[in-house]
Amino acid sequence: MTHLYYSRLDVQKAIFEFAKNREICPRYFDGFGKRPDTFQYPSDIIELVKKGATSFNCSEELWEDPLRIVTGMNADEANKMRIGWDLLMDVDSKYIDYSKVCAKLLISVLRFHGVKNIGIKFSGSKGFHLIIPWKAFPKEVNGVMTKDMFPEWPRILVQYLTRKIEKKLIESISDLARPNKYVKDFEAPKEVMPDLVLVSPRHLFRMPYSLHEKTALASVVLNPAEIENFELMDADPLKISVENFIPDVKEGEASELLVQALDWHKDRNLGEKKEVFEYKPIELGVVSEENFPPCVKKILEGMNDGKKRAVFILINLFRSIGLDRNEIESKISSWNSKNKPPLKEGYITSQLTWSYKNKPIMPQNCKDFYLGIGVCAPDEFCKRVKNPVNYVVKKTLISNKSPRRKK
Repeated sequence: MTHLYYSRLDVQKAIFEFAKNREICPRYFDGFGKRPDTFQYPSDIIELVKKGATSFNCSEELWEDPLRIVTGMNADEANKMRIGWDLLMDVDSKYIDYSKVCAKLLISVLRFHGVKNIGIKFSGSKGFHLIIPWKAFPKEVNGVMTKDMFPEWPRILVQYLTRKIEKKLIESISDLARPNKYVKDFEAPKEVMPDLVLVSPRHLFRMPYSLHEKTALASVVLNPAEIENFELMDADPLKISVENFIPDVKEGEASELLVQALDWHKDRNLGEKKEVFEYKPIELGVVSEENFPPCVKKILEGMNDGKKRAVFILINLFRSIGLDRNEIESKISSWNSKNKPPLKEGYITSQLTWSYKNKPIMPQNCKDFYLGIGVCAPDEFCKRVKNPVNYVVKKTLISNKSPRRKK
């Protein structure tokens, strides 16, 4: 059956297309093939099958030339060769129903963060692989090249998403633990968290439409609506149809997700060091927009690009200087009407709702983050502050001729 299945031209094409710029490695019954390796032609797949290959695996990292990879190379050498990486989340457990719950929760959180296009495939056993392609991520954050932050940033992303779904996941899995069900323990939620093992240098995962040695099922591509009713036999290699695993994402679609995950990670580390900057919003009374820093004034003129990062700045600035919710919503609505095109109202509402579920935090410090969205235009007063909140507070106190207040 293996030879018959891999003889299909559509299967060969799907595997070959996905392998571009990736390190690949065939698996044989007695172990893995040589590394690094690549495909030159779709027909290479069936030729390896004739030699005994049963499945095909590939890297999350994207390389300029995978054949130049050297085992034991240092981080600098890898960064020079790496051109990007996909975020791949491995949802696996003892039971396919657990994996379904986790996959659906992950998709829900990703969509909340503005990531609408997510690749999904059956792992071949009892789980799913979710992928956010490299194209969806910003190419740099605060002056740091995103491609060079593998595996650190993918790990942070997975940890962040895990934390976001943790409570609901435990509740949902526990609901399955009823009489006459096969679930027998309440520790099971731990077994369906995204697997961090995949987020490591040169780690390989099963390619779409590759067979699984133990189940003989195909790693078939799904859409979100198909997860709920998916059955193992839907991955019968003799019955499957071929779809593209990589979704048609928009450039930078996952920018907000990455920025918020990095901020979350930074705040968590500060908390571990007991350097938490918790504070109550500063009560400044009436705040004139004349006292806003140049970057915020530029944002408020309306934007073409960087709007999702800008709304994050505005919400946190306005909350930090003590504006009430109605005023914040009014200002952001007015700002959004000037954007070309404006953000969807549902997106802004979700961001406000998410923010008000948490304590106020200050927006990012000056320079790099604001340079990245093209709004950094410092004036003389900017030299005296490190954050837009400091700017507003000091300017307002000066204009009101009030004594400086401590945060």
